[in-house]
Amino acid sequence: MPGQHGNYAHLLPPSWTSVIAGWLAEDTPSFDYGGFVVGEQEEEAVLLCKKPGVLAGVPFFDEIFKQLGCSVQWHFKEGEAITPSKETPKIKVATVTGRARHLLLGERVALNTLARCSGIATQSRALSEKAKACGFKGIVAGTRKTTPGFRIVEKYGMLVGGVDAHRYDLSSMVMLKDNHIWSKGSIPEAIAAARSVCGFSLRIDVECTSEAEAIQAIEAGADVVMLDNFTRSELDTTCKTLKERYGESAINAGGNGKRKFLIEVSGGVTPDNFEELAHPDVDIMSTSSIHQSVPHIDFSLKITPKNKKVADESGGL
Repeated sequence: MPGQHGNYAHLLPPSWTSVIAGWLAEDTPSFDYGGFVVGEQEEEAVLLCKKPGVLAGVPFFDEIFKQLGCSVQWHFKEGEAITPSKETPKIKVATVTGRARHLLLGERVALNTLARCSGIATQSRALSEKAKACGFKGIVAGTRKTTPGFRIVEKYGMLVGGVDAHRYDLSSMVMLKDNHIWSKGSIPEAIAAARSVCGFSLRIDVECTSEAEAIQAIEAGADVVMLDNFTRSELDTTCKTLKERYGESAINAGGNGKRKFLIEVSGGVTPDNFEELAHPDVDIMSTSSIHQSVPHIDFSLKITPKNKKVADESGGL
């Protein structure tokens, strides 16, 4: 299960650090007026968390400050839950050391990235746990409805939170939706055209709006049938039909028989209706609710005055 294995920083491609250089360039395109005020003296700043959530985005935070010549010492591990309370409203998450001007150059870029990545991880963790609680045995996945230029952070947050990141981009899997099918003329024609170029190595996922379309897709060789915006009663009927015709127990009669395919449910899946739509025959539940419009986790970065000490790791300033 994602969120429980290894160091997800090892997934990041060699090119990802150049993205961060672009973020820093965007935030300070000319003179650094505030940096002139604070100067070059060495300072220490504390990263404080002020809202409960799952910590995610550590490698991005680290790289932002690395490019500015600063160092970061973490007091929590990525994927850990941080739980500020009434008694301890601010939790010390990390300590950042470097020149004052450089700390402030990285501050907002780093906080924005960490806040969004952690928000996605938090929402992902909550939905993953809900899926387990309601007995869903399949895969919970995000979608490709991500922010241009920020996709790598958002997909990363899903993984840390414990859900499947689904396809990363248009080259990761072939997904044939209504526009593909209308343009080509039919589901079988669209699948045939896709298979002629993607070969055996990529799955073909076909968006279906009815049981009849799902049958067409399976007959034409789809690897995944996405039942889009189906109600629970429609899922009951369609899943039963598909499993009886093509599932493990299907017998080869009238041209039908066992076929390898996955059933995906998508379209309007939220934490509120997840349990209702989590049919036992569904293999994948995909949703954008874990990364679109999610609440961010509130972090702040405070330079420690020379004449004051920060409270211990469970406290604030």
